[in-house]
Amino acid sequence: MINSHKQNLLKTLALSGAISLSACASDEQADTLLTHAKIYGHQGASSLAIKDGKIIYIGSDDSMKHVSPGTEVIDLQGGYVLPGFIDNHNHVFEAAGEIGSDCLLDRDRDLDAYVLSLKHCRRDLGAGDWLLGYGHQLSALLTETGPSPLAVLDAIFPDNPVVIMEQTSHSMWVNSVALAKAGIDAASPDPQGGKILKDPDTGKLLGVLLDNAGELVMEQAWQAQPDLKAANERGLLNGLAAAAENGITSIGDGRLYWKRGWLDTWLKLEAEERLTARVSLRPWVYPATDPAPQLAFFKQIHSDDPGRRLLLNQVKLYSDGIISNGTASTLTPYDWSYSRDLPHGLEYIPADRLGWWLSELDKLGFGAHIHAIGDAGVRNSLDAIAAMRAKGVKRPYGMTHLEMVSPQDIGRFATLDVDADFQLGSDYIAEQEHDWAVPFIGRQRAHALLPINAIYRSGANVTLSSDWNVNPLNPLIGIANALYMGEAGLPDIDAAIDAYTLNAARALGIAEITGSLEPGKAADLVVLERDITQLAPEQIAATRILMTWLEGERVFNLDEAR
Repeated sequence: MINSHKQNLLKTLALSGAISLSACASDEQADTLLTHAKIYGHQGASSLAIKDGKIIYIGSDDSMKHVSPGTEVIDLQGGYVLPGFIDNHNHVFEAAGEIGSDCLLDRDRDLDAYVLSLKHCRRDLGAGDWLLGYGHQLSALLTETGPSPLAVLDAIFPDNPVVIMEQTSHSMWVNSVALAKAGIDAASPDPQGGKILKDPDTGKLLGVLLDNAGELVMEQAWQAQPDLKAANERGLLNGLAAAAENGITSIGDGRLYWKRGWLDTWLKLEAEERLTARVSLRPWVYPATDPAPQLAFFKQIHSDDPGRRLLLNQVKLYSDGIISNGTASTLTPYDWSYSRDLPHGLEYIPADRLGWWLSELDKLGFGAHIHAIGDAGVRNSLDAIAAMRAKGVKRPYGMTHLEMVSPQDIGRFATLDVDADFQLGSDYIAEQEHDWAVPFIGRQRAHALLPINAIYRSGANVTLSSDWNVNPLNPLIGIANALYMGEAGLPDIDAAIDAYTLNAARALGIAEITGSLEPGKAADLVVLERDITQLAPEQIAATRILMTWLEGERVFNLDEAR
């Protein structure tokens, strides 16, 4: 797509009087000029000029006045230019990493298939090595008949510690060796935000750790990985490359496990100028750890310098768990769950401590991105934010997932200026197929899940994100599904695009820098093969991404990737 005859073009234009080469020494001369494009939000414009990483011009007739002999002129051949996508909730660090992929069960569908895969994975283990796997479903493990999940793993791995992350990441399947290394036995109390599953009749461990209980084992397993720093770096670079390939120029980090050394990896890539996205890192608040050292660490790392590609001015808080574990915090009891003593789910951060955390974090300059799925988890989070707003605090506060929201709380997102983040990338969500939740919360509550349209109509700032790798990374799938959902989704293509661009920039506090195509803003762009505003949802999802630009730097080019 690059015009290799730029010099001849300039000479021809100069001779014709269309431009003056001597006038090209002005401050408005571009480093890059994109031509023969269609530009979102600028009807009739066909060119966009970039200088020093910022957009300096969008237009048509007078674009060549920004060209000098040093300008790279790129013919987009009718490509469609959008603001770079901003993924407000993305686990980019670990989603494409090798750690945790020792044994993949996500294509298996029952316990017998898991056993076959696990036996195959066993062959590659050395003495005492950890096995970190991924992909089982809790419902396939916890059946009324057959051996316990613990017995299954112990029979295959009597000597090696094993932890398998369930598909949602909210539970771990572990063996006795791993439990012993974490100091967990049948007498161990449940950690804050977690549940150690035991046989309700015998009290014996089942080998399943829900939510934060699983993190106690995973922390040890991660730290024990060989060549950890190099593995972390490879995983992050893979994730960033995948983000660029999907048109993503800014990311809201889903969760920074800072105890695992992840921040060091981010800072290393930043210092080496190898970051291909602007990222708001959100260090996780560990619910079972003393707050004092956590707050001290947050104070040390805080940064909201817009000149950096890394921002550190929001944390990640969990209010509750997830519905399919029975750990999302609910206003009314579950119809059924895996644990009899969690009738309303659980709280990662107790409701009466959420406000304290937000207050202490505010003193250090931090807002918060809060995981909230159950209607009680949502309400508790909104109540804590309301207390901050009553004090005059204006920091960005956002909530993500929002599967169950009481009708009484719908309007509070707009009133309290709380960003509402949703993930619509899965097929079952597009089809509004929520029967999976019926056993847990009943048909009425299940069919009211994900009230994105109601929250949007209330006037709240609604964003879309991937939660990669829970859902596909490609933002065009989420945009398409937001329209495919009809009256339950977003009203039109512009609202869906905003949710993945400008609205997400607002949620990250960077709307003055990026999120829309305007002179003076960063040249964060994605080039598509066609104008998605004129397409049906299924065509939107199938549209190819041709180029991605971050601050005027081309970080992905489909022609070069082939």
